[in-house]
Amino acid sequence: MKFKKGDKVVIISGQDKGKTGTISKILTKSERVILDGEGLAKVKKHMKPSQLNPDGGIMEIEKPIHVSNIMLVDPKTKKPTRIGYKQVTKKVKKQDVTETVRFAKKSGEVLE
Repeated sequence: MKFKKGDKVVIISGQDKGKTGTISKILTKSERVILDGEGLAKVKKHMKPSQLNPDGGIMEIEKPIHVSNIMLVDPKTKKPTRIGYKQVTKKVKKQDVTETVRFAKKSGEVLE
């Protein structure tokens, strides 16, 4: 998966289209993410009375979003961008070390 915890993303489809948030949790098996943000991906669920919730009623809960419905926010242009990978060589103790890094395809900015 190209996304990592803490990435700033924008939602590109669904009821919250255009809103931004940060990734708080990644569910790799189902290819979904949970976002931090004010009211992002909230749905209403009808709950029966239980020991934890004795009144029952309608509760708002966070739902995960599929990774195809989000895009990374470019740190330079602040617009949605795709993610790419490239090899970068660094000098460490007089030796060349190649490292794979993520970068924003729109601006070429290397992501941390």
